[in-house]
Amino acid sequence: MSQFSTITQELHQATSDLQQVNPIIGILRFSIIGVIFLTLLTIAWFVPIGIIFVLTTILAGIFYSFWLICTHDMTHQTLTSWKWFDNFIPRLISWPILSPYGIYSELHRLHHSWNGINLKDPERVQWTKKEYETANQLQKWYVNNQWVLDIFVCGGIGLIFKNFIQAWQFKHLVNVHRQLLWDIVGMSLVKSLLLTIAFYHHQLGKYLLFWFVLERVIGIILQTRDHLEHYGMWAKFQNHQLTQFYAGRNLQTHPIIGWLMGGLNYHAVHHGFPDIPFYHLPTAFDRVQLILKKYDFPVMELDPGYLQSAYLLSQQTLLIEQD
Repeated sequence: MSQFSTITQELHQATSDLQQVNPIIGILRFSIIGVIFLTLLTIAWFVPIGIIFVLTTILAGIFYSFWLICTHDMTHQTLTSWKWFDNFIPRLISWPILSPYGIYSELHRLHHSWNGINLKDPERVQWTKKEYETANQLQKWYVNNQWVLDIFVCGGIGLIFKNFIQAWQFKHLVNVHRQLLWDIVGMSLVKSLLLTIAFYHHQLGKYLLFWFVLERVIGIILQTRDHLEHYGMWAKFQNHQLTQFYAGRNLQTHPIIGWLMGGLNYHAVHHGFPDIPFYHLPTAFDRVQLILKKYDFPVMELDPGYLQSAYLLSQQTLLIEQD
């Protein structure tokens, strides 16, 4: 048995007890975040447009972002392990902001297979050196200012359009047609219902302003997370699992932030073991580090928190060096 087969086997043995999902823990996180968001939503709906409305809506956008991050757990069936819940609920909370969850879930499977390996990875945000060298001046300007433009300009709308564009690009590889139909019909029905309610109560302008602020806040948080997870980390190692450990970013942050982010501050560990629920990822990180040390492999890095890492990385233009 090769060294790589041995370490892979030992890694799976060391983490096998962490792959059991406790639905109560997942439901508790989902419910707490959801109740906070819905409370802020209710306050924003009943106060007049003004500073309280804007501040409440911004806070609602922050917690809506954390609520949407729960849908990532559902994609991997690690929030509750209840298939009906993990298939229906993420659509229910994604469609109101026109986020095509079904398409995202299909593309995300490709991402887990291709991260660090195949440059067609639909969630790759880092350009290659070759792509940069052959780009025009406008594209180079975009790459040099990518973090600011993606986070503060493209925002949530950018992520939505990106999902639809990639769904078309990968339509021959993933189950896009059925998911696309579900998403378009679902988003149309939900958005029509919400607009009708707002119009009936003579609050259409307020609803559109609320939705705009939500989109901006959610876009900032999710684009930042999206870039932090893999930007500057692209690399291929001896096997798929080691590639995932070294081609993803782990962040040192407060446990409450880690809880709100669904454990994705241990993103490399999640990629190595996508079946481990969020509350076991810190333990998995420690166990994986010990085994990597045992076999004289480099340990995974633990970068500073979200804000500091985002600032530091946004000051650099990092390109993928192709073989």
